[in-house]
Amino acid sequence: MRQDAVTLERFYASDLGKAAARILTGKLTDLWGDAKGLSVLGLGYALPVLDAFTHGPRRMIAAVPLEHGPVSWDCSGRGNATVAVGDPRLPFPDGLFDRVIILHGLEETGDPRAYLREIWRVTAPEGRIVLTAANRSGLWSRATRTPFGHGRPWTRSQLSNLLSTGLFQVTASSGALYMPPTDLGLVTSAAEGWEAMGRLIAPGMGGVVLIEAVKRLYAPPRSGTAAPVTDQVRIARPARAARREEH
Repeated sequence: MRQDAVTLERFYASDLGKAAARILTGKLTDLWGDAKGLSVLGLGYALPVLDAFTHGPRRMIAAVPLEHGPVSWDCSGRGNATVAVGDPRLPFPDGLFDRVIILHGLEETGDPRAYLREIWRVTAPEGRIVLTAANRSGLWSRATRTPFGHGRPWTRSQLSNLLSTGLFQVTASSGALYMPPTDLGLVTSAAEGWEAMGRLIAPGMGGVVLIEAVKRLYAPPRSGTAAPVTDQVRIARPARAARREEH
C-alpha cells in the first residue's frame, strides 16, 4: 500500500525533508543539468526534485499514483502538471520522454518488473532514467517516519540486475542521504557535510541508491555490474538556487 500525498507533503515541508530534497536535486542536476529542450517525466512522488527542471525542459509531467490521492503541482506558472496513474500502466504513448525520474515509486509497487517495463515503453530510444530507491543497508530504510522507510528497500546490485533484465544499461550510480534521518537542526543544516563525510567513511551506507540507465533495444546480460560508480559527483545545491546566487 502506498503512502498518501498528505504524509509525503508533510515530510518534504520539514527541515529533514527539505535537506533530503536538496541533496537529491543536486545529484540529478549534476547528471542532467537543466534538461534544456527535453521531455521529462517524474514518477512516484518526484515533486520535491522536479522544481529544479521547470525552466529547461520543453515538457514536464509528474505522474502520481492514484493511491496518493489528489496532488497538484504548478509547473513554472503554466498550471497543474500532474496526472494520476494506475500501477503499472501509464497513460502515455511509446517513447515520449527523454528523461524519467523515479522517486518513491519502485519501493511500493506490486510488480517491479512490470513497473520497469512500462517505464521502458514510455522512454525515448537512448533516453535516460534515474531510479532512486531506499538503500537496504542504510539507516533511512529503517526510519518509518520518513517516506524511505516504507515498501521494499533495494541494494545497488539488485537495482542494476533489475535494470539489465528490463533492457536498460546502467551508466552511473551513486549513494545519497548519509545524514541520520532525524529532524535536528545540527543535522539538517549540515546535510552537505554529512554527505561528504559519509561518502568518504562509509560509501555503501547512504540512505538511498541512485542509478542512471539508458534505454536499449538490447542490454547484454549483467551489463549493469561494470557500470561506473559516480562517487565523484559533487554535492550541489539545486540549480535554481545556484543561478540566483550568480546574479
